[in-house]
Amino acid sequence: MKFPVFLILALGAAAGLAGCANSSRGSGSPELTPAAAIAPAQAPRLASLASGRTRHYEYVFPDGAMYVYDIDHGNRLVQWVRLPGVASVRGVVVSPRTHMLYISYGSDRGPGAVGRLLAYDLVRGTVAFTRSYRRGIDSMAISNDGSRIYMPDGALSSDGVWSVIDAHFGNVIGSIAGGRSPHDTVVGLSGSRVYLGGRNYPYLEVASTATDRVFRRVGPLKSGVRPFTVNGRETIAYTIATGFLGFQASSITSGHLLFTVTVGPTFGWNPGAFPFSAPSHGISLSPNERELWVLDGPNNYVHVFDVAGMPTVAPQRVADIRLAHSLTDDGWLQHSRSGCFVYVGDSGDVLSAATRQPVAFLPPLRHTKEMLEIDWRRGIPVATTSRAGLGYVRDGADPPPPRCGS
Repeated sequence: MKFPVFLILALGAAAGLAGCANSSRGSGSPELTPAAAIAPAQAPRLASLASGRTRHYEYVFPDGAMYVYDIDHGNRLVQWVRLPGVASVRGVVVSPRTHMLYISYGSDRGPGAVGRLLAYDLVRGTVAFTRSYRRGIDSMAISNDGSRIYMPDGALSSDGVWSVIDAHFGNVIGSIAGGRSPHDTVVGLSGSRVYLGGRNYPYLEVASTATDRVFRRVGPLKSGVRPFTVNGRETIAYTIATGFLGFQASSITSGHLLFTVTVGPTFGWNPGAFPFSAPSHGISLSPNERELWVLDGPNNYVHVFDVAGMPTVAPQRVADIRLAHSLTDDGWLQHSRSGCFVYVGDSGDVLSAATRQPVAFLPPLRHTKEMLEIDWRRGIPVATTSRAGLGYVRDGADPPPPRCGS
């Protein structure tokens, strides 16, 4: 059954500004109000109907709302959708094939907890369904055909279960046994593998989407797997670890660790003074796979590493970017599909890959790490990124750096 989201606010020439949305992520979160200056803008479906070219949008999900920004026009706000009751958002995925967007929210404490899944039809602008589970939820992934969702039980769970959910109806149809405290999930570009990150398990696991079974473990790694990314050929994984300022690079093919990379002596940190367990809780591989961007929460920086020589040449730090806005939580990083921008969750900063400087600020992004890009053409979504900043090189040499505007 589908029902209209009666509080949808499409901020365009005809809609204007009609209210505000509250972010309930943590106590004392400020009220998030769209700027009146965006009135001439158009929401993605309408804007893409008027042009045959692909248009690119960044979607941001603080508790209770969805904000949409036009990447092609200065990351300006073009749509605001209220999602009443959607609190403690843990993950978001999109299937361009089915035009569906999914939000996981609620508890991340495993069996006996209450986790929820909302399905939203992007074309119709309606909620298709909401489902509640007697299990926790967390940062899920979706199959390439949009038919299955791989849902972790949650970072605070003591088990190792990823539920397999029928994306059409929200029913649990299977499970994958993985590492302790299921947290982050990525489906590789091939669609044949799903990568499982257990917060308290020292291996990144690789499971088959055909059998729902783990067939390879990558590691052992420094500690439990935190945010991670993989390249397009699915041969290299980059992982963040609890209590470590830096990252590790591993061979998915062999399952062995290749390099452990620290940020360097210039940027130290005091665990007793930093309130979060993972100081580098953000990692994103540029789409052309030449650069790896890594968050440095204690120092409010993002560090850029040259990884073009992987797997034979160790990553080299080539740039340090100071954030304009400090983190409100442990943070996240995600490249735009073009590679021109990097979005910093829990900061709100948008960084330019060309200038290595903050170029925009998205206020709702300061209060969430749930975001992704959706591209539209002729009134329908045609492409997306995941929350994780993945590599997109499948064949041939890595492409050159993108041509980005100023």
